[in-house]
Amino acid sequence: MTDHVDVLIVGAGLSGIGAAYRLQTMCKGKTYTILESRSASGGTWDLFRYPGIRSDSDMYTLSYPFKPWTHGNAIADGEDIRRYIHETAHENKIDQHIRFGHRVTRASWSSEEALWTIEATNDERPVVITASFLFLCSGYYNYDAGFTPEFPGLEDFQGEVVHPQFWTDDVDYDDKEVVVIGSGATAITLIPSMADRTKHLTMLQRSPSYIISLPQDDPIASFLRKVLPLGLAHRLTRRKNAALAIGFYVFAQRFPRLASRLLIGAARKRLPDDLDPRHLTPDYNPWDQRLCIVPNSDLFRTIRHGKASIVTDHVAQFTKTGIDLESGDHLPADLVITATGLQVVAFGQIEMDVDGEKVDPHEKYVYKGMMFSGLPNFAWCVGYTNASWTLRADLTMQYVCRLINHMDANGYAFGMPDPTGAEGESAPLLNLQSGYIKRVAGMLPQQGSNSPWTIRQNWFLDSRDSRRADLDEAMVWTVRKPVAVAG
Repeated sequence: MTDHVDVLIVGAGLSGIGAAYRLQTMCKGKTYTILESRSASGGTWDLFRYPGIRSDSDMYTLSYPFKPWTHGNAIADGEDIRRYIHETAHENKIDQHIRFGHRVTRASWSSEEALWTIEATNDERPVVITASFLFLCSGYYNYDAGFTPEFPGLEDFQGEVVHPQFWTDDVDYDDKEVVVIGSGATAITLIPSMADRTKHLTMLQRSPSYIISLPQDDPIASFLRKVLPLGLAHRLTRRKNAALAIGFYVFAQRFPRLASRLLIGAARKRLPDDLDPRHLTPDYNPWDQRLCIVPNSDLFRTIRHGKASIVTDHVAQFTKTGIDLESGDHLPADLVITATGLQVVAFGQIEMDVDGEKVDPHEKYVYKGMMFSGLPNFAWCVGYTNASWTLRADLTMQYVCRLINHMDANGYAFGMPDPTGAEGESAPLLNLQSGYIKRVAGMLPQQGSNSPWTIRQNWFLDSRDSRRADLDEAMVWTVRKPVAVAG
């Protein structure tokens, strides 16, 4: 037998659980199922278990607007975030709709039946489900493989090499020489979390990242929770933090040199005076790549106390005892951690076809940041690159629910953004210059230069427009066929 639901959600992480909540509250009566490839919910926060794993956004914007964040830490560790997601699923009985261990492999659309047929595997057994609407909430990176460059001589290295995405509890770094390759959010999280137990820890970076220190707790949020109802305090804190994040992004885009001086200057004040400035000076403008956050200056403090050091250089080759650098220096290492990035994928690596024609994601244009030209009854939940993921994700969830209700009210069997997509010059879907984005630019969908074919990195403008959105704009609708009645 083939099961059928009104909406199939793929992924039981932060986005999938939020999407299910919105469906339950905004589209009452609609049936749904969540397919999750892993054995537990939580998504990113269940997968990553490396030391110090934490949010790279404040939790008042990363958390759901309908479930206030009450923990003391604004920058939270992975376990607290995972617990928060589990609580949300349990409190709203969403966990009863999750099928764990189900990996979606294919999705086929039939215009004749107005249905998606979704193929999945569960313990290598095939599973087939049909759905009227397909909602991907599985993020945009590969859960099965991280990115590691091909390092010459790696097979000669006699120590251990670990990618953070596949960290296990038996990784031993006590009293060892450790080299972390990378300078992004993962690297700057690992170093202060491991440094007290290592002999020495070195961050080897090809180029620096912009790093900003924020307080671990939010005193304004704590005060508001004391004097205001919890829900109101959460909404005000959320708006305050969103305004700060987006305001600095806009400032950095308009005045990149000034923003660069401010960020580098703030970092230098927290680091030893004799530290070479090139270790802190990126070769790009702020927000060309994602800004890295450290709570309470923990990374700077670790370096200042001599427990860790920074080396800016390139790997020439691995040796038996460590890494030879292009400068001629040698880094001794017992353990090398390749914090070298993620592998970004489109549409969760699901093979898709529409009426028998294979879908090439790169040929599609994003519509209002969530749907795609020529793909019927389909949405992909992708968050902001310049602010908290959930700010954008929750707008997408609510829009999808309004769209489903709009279809029912007008007797539409299905609808899709105009198959011709945007006119004029196109741009990449994700507007960052990070290596993990540039590597897959030719695989991801594109965006245009004008609304509704662009992604605007501004939650306040998007929030306003989302409430006033024309649900028929650039959409092609198909009316539900009348049912023949005997006699």
